[in-house]
Amino acid sequence: MGGTMDDTDGTKQRRRGNTRQRIQDIALELFAEQGYEKTSLREIAERLDVTKAALYYHFKTKEEIIVSLFEDLTQPIEDLIEWGRQQPHTLETKREILRRYNDTLTDAAPLFRFMQENQATVRDLRIGQMFKNRMLGMRDIIVDPDADLVDQVRCVSALFTMHAGMFVMRDMGVDPEDARGAVLEVAIDLVTQAHGGA
Repeated sequence: MGGTMDDTDGTKQRRRGNTRQRIQDIALELFAEQGYEKTSLREIAERLDVTKAALYYHFKTKEEIIVSLFEDLTQPIEDLIEWGRQQPHTLETKREILRRYNDTLTDAAPLFRFMQENQATVRDLRIGQMFKNRMLGMRDIIVDPDADLVDQVRCVSALFTMHAGMFVMRDMGVDPEDARGAVLEVAIDLVTQAHGGA
């Protein structure tokens, strides 16, 4: 992982000082390198340079690690959904939701990469259903149930655009910051169109 001085660096530093979070980060690195199924708790302990007993104190299984990581990294999505439920269904609210969601996705990118590359595993783990619930929550705050179907599809497509943008743009040799900006602009265009192009 590069030590770039971007805005996530403070988060990385904070996370590094916390054993539980160091376990999560190392586990995710190993899962990304060799796959969830092929990674053992012993390997995670070795990479961390701790005993298996020390690791066991925090997590008993790999699933516990990935579920805790999912809960931690997607808590901001839950907070955003809560905030969105209190807001009027206006275009400005939806634009703000998409802007905040864009930041949240960036912070949770390693987790979403894991989920995309390990789809069969994710389906078998509790996080599959948890993620689905988060997405339904996002859909409910971005889609007006009384809008016509085409406009509902536009709003749902705005969310999919943001998810797809995280993965597809990564392999196109585009600067990640530029890609994020372009993806957000397209998502905002979609909800703006759904509101009659206001």
